[in-house]
Amino acid sequence: MSMDRLLENIMRKQNPTVAGLDPKLSYIPEHIKARCFAEHGKTLEGAAAALLAFNKGLIDSLWDVVPAVKPQAAYYEMYGWQGMRALSETIAYAKSKGLFVITDGKRNDIGATMEAYAAAHLGQTDVEGESFEAFGADALTVNGYLGTDGIDPLLSVCAGRDKGIFVLAKTSNPSAGEFQDQMLHAMYEPLYRAMGNMCQQWGLKLPGRYGYSGVGAVVGATYPKQLKELRKALPNTIFLVPGYGAQGGAAKDVAQGFDRHGAGAIVNSSRAILCAWQKEGCDPEDYAGAARREAVRMRNEIMAELGGISLPV
Repeated sequence: MSMDRLLENIMRKQNPTVAGLDPKLSYIPEHIKARCFAEHGKTLEGAAAALLAFNKGLIDSLWDVVPAVKPQAAYYEMYGWQGMRALSETIAYAKSKGLFVITDGKRNDIGATMEAYAAAHLGQTDVEGESFEAFGADALTVNGYLGTDGIDPLLSVCAGRDKGIFVLAKTSNPSAGEFQDQMLHAMYEPLYRAMGNMCQQWGLKLPGRYGYSGVGAVVGATYPKQLKELRKALPNTIFLVPGYGAQGGAAKDVAQGFDRHGAGAIVNSSRAILCAWQKEGCDPEDYAGAARREAVRMRNEIMAELGGISLPV
């Protein structure tokens, strides 16, 4: 299963973190933008070229430190088809360096439409009998609140293509509780807990070698009490943990999401890594070096809480 590969990458590098590739033009050093705009103009093409060049520099600096990257699709979609090409090329480049790639798309639909999303991001697209991989990520974030009708189309693709999904459960944003904390009186549990239980159930179709299925859950670091609760309740569900760093989650908070082996979760950081060069005030030419230093600092901080990572047998 896809999550087995992720867990193996995490253990090999002793680093349970993922670098979020959510680039804005304001994050990109001027020398990269100037070069791309000189070639393509201040156009969508020029902006997309700058995103891709920025990402490649980051990947070159991070590939041996982090086990995974997570491009957020919206930051590429805003630049039209040119941006989507940059997303595709970013995914391909990251995979060529041995990184596990999670596309953060939060897709949500049912039936044939969800089959199309699954084919686009995780599977293959048929063109008159010829098959092509459109984006080719290893995993995709999805919104499961349409129920099994929206998840089943993904599971069949995941099983056939060795892919995985992360389903939104208890997210890190401040207003998440408006719905996710609402109590379901028939079950005497909050909505996020019911979604977590569904992740466990859906995951039965994608069992993994190390006890974690191909269906993960998104659980925010900004709610450590619920993170701890869900870790205990969902022993076969790997967590994607946003909210570390810029959103306020600390290492002691994210530690609640790991099992006794130091496995079972991967923690995301985006802005802190992408903008490390601005925070440091270093030479913009060293933006990738600053990103690496922040990724190492984050790894060390979290590993100081975990002690070590081994794979459950």
